[in-house]
Amino acid sequence: MPRITVLPHADLCPEGTVIEDAEPGVSICEILLEHDIEIEHACEMSCACTTCHVVVREGFASLEEADELEEDMLDKAWGLEPSSRLSCQAIVGDTDLVVEIPRYTINHAREHH
Repeated sequence: MPRITVLPHADLCPEGTVIEDAEPGVSICEILLEHDIEIEHACEMSCACTTCHVVVREGFASLEEADELEEDMLDKAWGLEPSSRLSCQAIVGDTDLVVEIPRYTINHAREHH
């Protein structure tokens, strides 16, 4: 099973973490949530917002290409980079990944539940 290394994020994962048993065929967003990394997903993973935007620092080429809808959404993401993906749409394959959760999202002034 591939490993996902999550780089440190001040709020969500201050120390960073390594998820050793990422399940292929599952989205990065779902895997992060399963491992108590509370990445935002305001549209409930329907590819209708950019709050789950991540930058894939290593292993980007192993992911299936983003579709047109995801590309259109990514154009609105804060801090867009060439290896940016919406984590709800990026399905893990067999390759280890290094993922960075950007410091801000469009929704960074979210309300706390």
